[in-house]
Amino acid sequence: MSIDPSSIPSFGSPQPPQGGQPGGGPAGPPPVVVPDQALVGQLLDQMQLKHLVDDEGDLTAPWDGFRVYYMFRGEQKELFAVRAFYDRAYPIEDKHEILDLLDEWNRETLWPKVYTHTHEDGVVRLIGESQMIVGTGVNLDYFVTTTANWTQAAVGFEQWIVERLGLQKEIEGEPGEPEGETPDEG
Repeated sequence: MSIDPSSIPSFGSPQPPQGGQPGGGPAGPPPVVVPDQALVGQLLDQMQLKHLVDDEGDLTAPWDGFRVYYMFRGEQKELFAVRAFYDRAYPIEDKHEILDLLDEWNRETLWPKVYTHTHEDGVVRLIGESQMIVGTGVNLDYFVTTTANWTQAAVGFEQWIVERLGLQKEIEGEPGEPEGETPDEG
């Protein structure tokens, strides 16, 4: 799923300064806001992304194969993070190869920064993360655009890693299988 840049919502135009702007030009910078979960929910609604609130109170947008969380952390909820948890499991023996790929991704892209998490049973999973401090306020347009871009990048990483690892056939099913059907597991 990709996000069309034109689908990035506008939460309203800034109000013109006292006396207005001659010629109808831009009226000045957009407002500075302290973002909260309601604003992020409104953004996800406008982007037409399914989302829910999880047991910890974080907004979550699920995709096939991963989930993106929109979280506020800190005593004053001053840190905003967009974190993607990718479901695909890798064996510990493949970790070196995965780390090499993540180094490439992290060098060549701004976000999300992706890292591994190794579970006690030796299964390796990937997590992508982007963060900004919002407690003192942030330009509304910047927040909206950045959040949408971070979401799009989380989706883009999934597509990139599938391509780099040659997993497309695994995801689409084996050759000869009709689309939308899976082999019997009996």
